Amino acid sequence: MRARLGVTARFREESGQSMTELALVLPVLMLILFAIIQFGIAFNNYVTLTDAVRAGARTAAVSRGVSDPEGAVETAVNTASADLDTSKVDVDVNSNWGPGDDVTVTAKYPYSISLFGLIVSSGDLKSTVTERVE
Repeated sequence: MRARLGVTARFREESGQSMTELALVLPVLMLILFAIIQFGIAFNNYVTLTDAVRAGARTAAVSRGVSDPEGAVETAVNTASADLDTSKVDVDVNSNWGPGDDVTVTAKYPYSISLFGLIVSSGDLKSTVTERVE
């Protein structure tokens, strides 16, 4: 009987160990989790922006005969970037609009990675696509 009391007493001494370890490790794990989520959001915005610029460049390649080709490109980029705040998408189109000339479409979109209200990184996501005017 004495041995059983010793085992029970030993478990009572260690009963708060798991709680203490969790209290020490949980903030670090939460910080890593939120960092992964914020990075994922920024990467998703970059992929969406790149896809929108690709759609705008394709529109530019076939819009030589349109009265306002730059406006058509900006509309195509804004339509394809519907998941983003289109008022913050800055589109730049550069071309001579001659057959066989290159058209370069560039778009910028601001990003900000913040953890618990502290901004870790911020700037502009930038994507550029060049195609030949048909």
